[in-house]
Amino acid sequence: MQVNRRTAVLGCLALGTTFGMAVNGATPAGAAPAENDLTVGKFEKIYDPSVGEKEPWYLNDHTFIQDTRGTWHVFGITHAEPADPEHEIVFAHATAPELHGPWTKQPFALTVDPAYGETHLWAPHVIRVGGTYHMFYCGGGKDNTKSAINVATSRDLFHWTRYPGGSLFTDGYDARDPYVIRINGRWVLFYTGNTEPTGGHHLVLYRTSYDLRHWSERKTAYVSPETGTWGGPTESPFVVRHGRYWYLFTGPRLAYAGTDVYRSTDPLHFENANLVAHFESHAAEVIRDDDDWYVSHAGWGQGGLYLAPLTWSH
Repeated sequence: MQVNRRTAVLGCLALGTTFGMAVNGATPAGAAPAENDLTVGKFEKIYDPSVGEKEPWYLNDHTFIQDTRGTWHVFGITHAEPADPEHEIVFAHATAPELHGPWTKQPFALTVDPAYGETHLWAPHVIRVGGTYHMFYCGGGKDNTKSAINVATSRDLFHWTRYPGGSLFTDGYDARDPYVIRINGRWVLFYTGNTEPTGGHHLVLYRTSYDLRHWSERKTAYVSPETGTWGGPTESPFVVRHGRYWYLFTGPRLAYAGTDVYRSTDPLHFENANLVAHFESHAAEVIRDDDDWYVSHAGWGQGGLYLAPLTWSH
């Protein structure tokens, strides 16, 4: 049965909208982590998108990038509280000389373009290739089974131009949360979707490319035992390598602020049996600042953007 989106939003919020110290070793769906490969420390607020607004605003799925001069930038979903995902039509932008701030609010980075087929702006991810920055994001569309993944480019992280060729691809249900990384000489775009565009098991999917514009057919990196349409435990996929292992961060699990971490020697294949950590965070991003590692947290009703130290066990 399809769940009304507004009902689903309120249901997620009811699961829990507060967080504290990370809790490694929690038991998602009755399965404890095989071993704890990482520890997440105390979260500290670094930025509040409500600055300069007449009412509270939230920051949800987001991305960090450091420019060539060393300035940090964060982009993300933003909107006035309470949660209103269907009307998230702008991307927040803030800058800081250091990762922990002070952060300065900048004009919105991008505004929804109905003429481009966009109905909302969700979950940006920014990478730099040469002198060009590429922002991948979900632009939605009228059909949830054909949700568009789009890209815009910039030379300075302030002025963005959409790819004139249109959407990179569409998928469902509500395909979203793109994350792009280079693996073995090709680009890999991870995102969340379902077994079928109309629903089924929640998946972490991926497509590959050599030019960031033409993408392969979809393949599956991770299958959740949970089923549904909107929402689910495979949102915000983030894949990072540490040592000889690859780690997939994804959620929400157990509560609105809940992230699972899976380990694998293959970055394109993760198993439920290899759960190695769980901590309290929503839309978690992993950030490396020189030799220091951090993980982020944000979302509806969370009051802003937070960082916590990430320590690897091996």
